[in-house]
Amino acid sequence: MGLSALAPLWSSPGLLLVIALHPALSVPTHRDYCVLGAGPAGLQMAYFLQRAGRDYAVFERTQRPGSFFTRYPRHRKLISINKRYTGNANSEFNLRHDWNSLLSHDPRLLFRHYSRAYFPDAHDMVRYLGDFTDTLGLRVLYNTTITHVTLDKDQRAWNGHYFILTDQKGQVHQCSVLLVATGLSVPNQVDFPGSEYVEGYESVSVDPEDFVGQNVLILGRGNSAFETADNILGVTNFIHMLSRSRVRLSWATHYVGDLRAINNGLLDTYQLKSLDGLLESDLTDLAILKDSKGKFHVTLKFFLEEAGTNQSTDSITLPQDDNDNFAMRVPYDRVIRCLGWNFDFSIFNKSLRLNSGNAFGKKYPLIRASYESKGSRGLFVLGTASHSVDYRKSAGGFIHGFRYTARAVHRLLEHRHHGIAWPATELPITQLTSSIVRRVNEASGLYQMFGVLADVVLLKENATAFEYLEEFPLQMVAQLEMLTGRKAQHGLFVIIMEYGRNFSGPDKDVFFDNRSVGQTEDAWQSNFLHPVIYYYRHLPTEQEVRFRPAHWPLPRPTAIHHIVEDFLTDWTAPIGHILPLRRFLENCLDTDLRSFYAESCFLFALTRQKLPPFCQQGYLRMQGLVSTESLRQHRVESWLPRNHAATDSRLEDSSQQPGDHEPLDAPMAPGPLAQSLDSNKEEL
Repeated sequence: MGLSALAPLWSSPGLLLVIALHPALSVPTHRDYCVLGAGPAGLQMAYFLQRAGRDYAVFERTQRPGSFFTRYPRHRKLISINKRYTGNANSEFNLRHDWNSLLSHDPRLLFRHYSRAYFPDAHDMVRYLGDFTDTLGLRVLYNTTITHVTLDKDQRAWNGHYFILTDQKGQVHQCSVLLVATGLSVPNQVDFPGSEYVEGYESVSVDPEDFVGQNVLILGRGNSAFETADNILGVTNFIHMLSRSRVRLSWATHYVGDLRAINNGLLDTYQLKSLDGLLESDLTDLAILKDSKGKFHVTLKFFLEEAGTNQSTDSITLPQDDNDNFAMRVPYDRVIRCLGWNFDFSIFNKSLRLNSGNAFGKKYPLIRASYESKGSRGLFVLGTASHSVDYRKSAGGFIHGFRYTARAVHRLLEHRHHGIAWPATELPITQLTSSIVRRVNEASGLYQMFGVLADVVLLKENATAFEYLEEFPLQMVAQLEMLTGRKAQHGLFVIIMEYGRNFSGPDKDVFFDNRSVGQTEDAWQSNFLHPVIYYYRHLPTEQEVRFRPAHWPLPRPTAIHHIVEDFLTDWTAPIGHILPLRRFLENCLDTDLRSFYAESCFLFALTRQKLPPFCQQGYLRMQGLVSTESLRQHRVESWLPRNHAATDSRLEDSSQQPGDHEPLDAPMAPGPLAQSLDSNKEEL
């Protein structure tokens, strides 16, 4: 019924009747933020929105969070590690080896409390996500399936338009910002003659008894294919695995989405000649025929086209008719498709321009390095569906990666719509070395999202202080000032983690002799994951980022420093790690970053025109050591006075208790006691 046909009803009673009969014409429910999907990424974003006190809702089509994990993986074992013990009490460091937990302020919501298994069961993930939602009181609308998403242009809206969501009941929801966390849910299928005979990973039986004594062909070569093969390896006659590309081993590519060791049993049986095998061919060149006995034969599409459509199956030429050594000449009882997943574009109106149209664009939405849609401002893609930013490079398609990219998106939104600048810590320049050392040794976001998220140090005028920003999207560095609300007018350092540039790939031998670099002068040749610091006098431009050298994550810097790789991933060696880093920073800043005793500062004041920053900020200002919480507490416990006046006052008032006359954050005067507390002694 069109609006013109309803015109006679637009009296007050008629209007109420129309609204009652047509929910789509009712006033939509408005929210500032709408999150599609209550999986890990959607819940992670909901947590950040709730902590910030924002108006939001999560729309979930099923009756519980994490519905994907109620069915997948089909054989129930996750490949995300649950390392419960590291020998380290630092919670941030431990997240480097916890690939399942979401970020929150509640230590009870760590996955280690939900499973003791190194590779947990998927049911434990369902239970964990349910508790995460309930414990934190996240606002999720269950049994709400969004069937259509479109735009409504309005200059009053934050982004010049609202997102209009329609659910399965016809209810309309209006959102200022749309956060899509629906994952990849559409099975990837290849159309070729006979593809109708193929069973999908999403529906094939998981009972090994159904495969006893059968010949099985699996199409695909990812973890789902090998997971399926491992489940039936002991009961089949043989398993052949067919794909267009060679197997990609995660230990060679350093990409966690490639084949993991837990699933690669078929590689053993293939290489040790126990009937199973791997084959390479483009699936679009093949065809599958079903004979009169129900067996499946692999042939070339060319033979099928040459025979014509009127020929019976048994009369069509097979490859073994011309070559009796054809690898797949034995018929198969089952053919199983395990080709991965694609994003579901079906609910999004074309006006949102999420799909680029190319082959890669059919798998993932078209987004920027900031995770915002290239076609619709205010639409962000989170979680697995955002993996196009770092596909086959980093961990952005997995919980231990996208929990950090979700936080980055939230920080961008906080600045854009609420005027809250990107969180930063401002410190004196004397703490620059220690700040970088702490982050590269502890930070999980840098470690997991290597080459994608970066820490950024923004220098203040005359390099007397700096602001430290954590986990900023690396490829958006040219727009840093606009996206963060911070100024980069006096130079900056960018800190990232990198593998060696010729160390990762499906054809690489990562176990070769002398693969480890141990000498500091050879640090630039480090192969394993290690910190790299880029120095720029000016913020790189968008053009410089776009046309950076091949295989470089950033434009060519003013200076660059590699901290040599470490077998223990512990970059705290005074000579091998910290000293070269400090000297690099000093060369870039043209200053001395060492810490000194008060006596040295006194001598420098008499003999030098320019004092080291430590002496300028400490000794000459009667502050001694740069104050820390542990030093302040030690001063209180030791009755260490702030100055002589405090000492005299204490002597006059015998009833005074330790610390009565000095606030805990009071600076310490230089002197023998202050010198004895200095843990940063003068270096070489």
